[in-house]
Amino acid sequence: MLNVRLYLLQRISAFILAPLVLLHLGVMIVAIQGGLDSAEILSRTQGSVLWAAVYGLFVVTVSIHAAIGLRVVMFEWLGIRGRTLDVLGWLAFLVLLFMGLLAVIAVTVT
Repeated sequence: MLNVRLYLLQRISAFILAPLVLLHLGVMIVAIQGGLDSAEILSRTQGSVLWAAVYGLFVVTVSIHAAIGLRVVMFEWLGIRGRTLDVLGWLAFLVLLFMGLLAVIAVTVT
């Protein structure tokens, strides 16, 4: 069951995600149209605290938003309830967060 706190958290995460998605798409368009290859992109992102912070926030927010959405799907479509639903929701969040932060580290840490 989706409680009010989770509902609000998903809406707040969507509010934060909207400009981050637009920024990400904008950066991708500029990089592609500028003819940058992966080595050039990495040379600009590695060692950048700003990019690490922006994409770190992006990953945390996506992880929260997606895990809550997956929790709703598991509840409504699969009929999972109770403690199992809570554990699977947290597991989804932790897996997404771990994988996303590994990607941020790979792109920003030199």
